[in-house]
Amino acid sequence: MTRTPLLLIALGAALAAAPGCKPKAVRGGPGTENPNLDQGAMSTTLDRKDLQDLLKVSLDKLYGSPFWAQVGSFGAPVVVAIWPFKNETSEHIDDQLNTLLGDLETELVNSGVVQVVSRERQAEMASEVAVQQNRSIYDPALAAQISRQAGAKYFFTGKVGTVDELFNGERRVQYTLFIQVIEVETSFVRFQYKAERTKAIVR
Repeated sequence: MTRTPLLLIALGAALAAAPGCKPKAVRGGPGTENPNLDQGAMSTTLDRKDLQDLLKVSLDKLYGSPFWAQVGSFGAPVVVAIWPFKNETSEHIDDQLNTLLGDLETELVNSGVVQVVSRERQAEMASEVAVQQNRSIYDPALAAQISRQAGAKYFFTGKVGTVDELFNGERRVQYTLFIQVIEVETSFVRFQYKAERTKAIVR
């Protein structure tokens, strides 16, 4: 082995070991040195920030709707249930959807306008019935049945969908969050809204 390759190997090892070349973990979010760390998109896949934004838009529409004004005029808070949202995308976003439902539950509880059935208790009841009767967890009739048993007047349901476009090697994905509020006794849709978010790889 000549002297030049040996020098190159030694130089490469020294650079790899240098402190400035090591990956650095950073903390982001409010109150940190990187408050906007969560703002940037890392890919065209649906992430937590996307779902938070879609939920905020949907809740703003809900809180400004005639339905919500009517619910607020009842005097005593009405009971609502939150049903699992269906994933109609090709992505594995079960964890993100669970976080979304948790955020929805928190927002509704803190609104003071409604009382919310515990999602954990509701999930237990739904799983038992779904297994016994061989029914889908997304069956609207099952949602109404369990919500009624839990004493809810309304239940929230919804789905996440996507349209994927590819043109000249560039990808654009359009996501939708569709939310409905259904009256348990009548099955009437009392509120619904579709929020949209587009993500793309820009060169």
